[in-house]
Amino acid sequence: MEYRHTPVMLREVIEYLDPGPNENFIDCTLGGGGYTFEILKKIKPNGKILAIDLDKLAHEHGKIKYNKNKNLILVNDNFKNLSKIIKDIWPKKEIPGFSGIVFDLGLSQAQLEDRKRGFSFKLDAPLDMAFGQQVLDNRPPFVKATEGKYQTTEYLVNKFKRDKLEKILRQYGEERYARNIVDKIIRERKIKTIKTTGELVEIISKAVPPQYKNKKIHFATRTFQALRIATNNELYNLEEALPQALDLLKKGGRVVVVSYHSLEDRIVKNYFKKESRDCVCPPLAPACVCGHKAGLKIITKKIITPTSREIDFNPKSRSAKMRVVEKI
Repeated sequence: MEYRHTPVMLREVIEYLDPGPNENFIDCTLGGGGYTFEILKKIKPNGKILAIDLDKLAHEHGKIKYNKNKNLILVNDNFKNLSKIIKDIWPKKEIPGFSGIVFDLGLSQAQLEDRKRGFSFKLDAPLDMAFGQQVLDNRPPFVKATEGKYQTTEYLVNKFKRDKLEKILRQYGEERYARNIVDKIIRERKIKTIKTTGELVEIISKAVPPQYKNKKIHFATRTFQALRIATNNELYNLEEALPQALDLLKKGGRVVVVSYHSLEDRIVKNYFKKESRDCVCPPLAPACVCGHKAGLKIITKKIITPTSREIDFNPKSRSAKMRVVEKI
């Protein structure tokens, strides 16, 4: 299938990255290649862009679309492995200084429309939600390794204990009816294995009150978000990747992050805030003992959001928030 995706805030992302001839960049979330394509046009003749995606379909689409472009390096991996990816490509003494790194943390249109993936509650599909096979080794931080590996959301929904499922829905989905939904899941999975998104939506529908179904946000949105985050360990991956990105930037280089929900944005905001300060000691500490030095300055004092025109054209962009920092 065609890997369809409309890049969010493309003009703003390119404006803040400001790519030029012979500069090097990293796109940590290739997707449909919107950011990568625009950067490629500006870094010739000798600049490089490393484009990473955990989704194998996005990676394969990139290989077809760019047809061995000499300025592009494509890697099918998790961006939490950013430093290792770089070391595998370049010998230590030859690692280039990067002028910019971009993360787009949203789902692509192709992922949402793929009936085999189970990302959308609007399509009846296998309860999968895994970005790639690497998630076999991922677990939410509160899940013990002894509970085994899981590959899909189906495993999580059918095998996780009540308390952990409820914690996932509360922590990753901020779902007010988490207990009701989990109670219903537990009852249903005792009867038969929950295998499809349609079955899960029906369970959620029975678990929440009628008035919850008349909200602007679909009643299954928060549960699906929470389960997807847990299946792929998304927040942990982001926390791991941000310090690596800062380390790889050259002085004056920028990190641009586009996030889509408060959990992601909070991680980005707090990390950027911490790394923009010389001291991170507790507020009541009599003197600084941490020795921490600011490594970046915040470029976007307020978050950047899509224009009303972009939201009209691409409604899925409405929740996007962009933050930009520069290495000092």
